[in-house]
Amino acid sequence: MDLQDYFDFIDDENIRIQGHRVYIDNVLSNYLCGEGPDELQQRYPQMSMEKIYATILYYLANKAEVDAYMARVEKGREERYQEWLQTVASNPEYIERRERLLKAREKWIIEGKASPSGARGPDATTVST
Repeated sequence: MDLQDYFDFIDDENIRIQGHRVYIDNVLSNYLCGEGPDELQQRYPQMSMEKIYATILYYLANKAEVDAYMARVEKGREERYQEWLQTVASNPEYIERRERLLKAREKWIIEGKASPSGARGPDATTVST
């Protein structure tokens, strides 16, 4: 099997691991932050170690190309985020709704119905505003 057979090359900003919805930039970002194969497998339990090692090997064998890909992906994300900031995030209805949700969350934290980290317990319910 050729190493590239482990991946779906969708376009310049999307290389997905074959058979999964996980993109190589997700796995490689964690790898480049110091996570080893075992930690990556815990983070992505649906992926086999073979595919995790294939992703790392693909990166190591094509470092310049994959680094350029990762830079394109990050640039695209930043552009979409800036566009979102200019449209959705500046919408008064969005701002008002977000404020209501944050206040409701603070109230739930004080009452012990939610944790500050956002982790939900087994008896947590959804806040409706």
